[in-house]
Amino acid sequence: MADPAKILLIFAHPAYQRSRTNRAMIEAVRALAQVRLHDLYEEYPHFHIDVQREQKLLREHDIIVFQHPFYWYSCPALLKEWLDLVLEYNFAYGDEGTELKGKKWLSAITTGGPAEAYSAQGYNHFTMEQLLVPFEQTARLCNMAWEPPFIVHGSLRLTRDTARDIGATYLARLQNLLTPDSQPNSAAHVAG
Repeated sequence: MADPAKILLIFAHPAYQRSRTNRAMIEAVRALAQVRLHDLYEEYPHFHIDVQREQKLLREHDIIVFQHPFYWYSCPALLKEWLDLVLEYNFAYGDEGTELKGKKWLSAITTGGPAEAYSAQGYNHFTMEQLLVPFEQTARLCNMAWEPPFIVHGSLRLTRDTARDIGATYLARLQNLLTPDSQPNSAAHVAG
């Protein structure tokens, strides 16, 4: 019998204590035995990333979840630095770069703006799926299975109760990823 799947939840939020939504999401999944929470800002406050350690963590897990706020149509600086350093040639991609092949990639994103802002008619002019293409392409380059993202819109305006409900929805999504032979979900857009 195969070992149960394991999730590495790479969390990157430079102002975690001020984020009601991200706190609720983390609290909801913290008790899952198959999830290892890896807070980059707690681990590397000075941005000195231990590449070998990070690559070892990636090897040990089957599903990689990147949870972060959506900053300037991308991710917080430390996560970008992590991606640049850890996903090396001949580790994550390239002729010998097969360490991540077949692993699942899920982006769990919070936005400050409302859902309608992320459309051709909205003030951001693009959908979240379009704006997340660089992450999707990174997953594909690393031969990872891109999972439709989990997106929470309007996180700045959420009540505590709504944030808790979102945490429960997030927990269900991660539990679904842990189910063998589960079918990929569609992108989950949760509006605040």
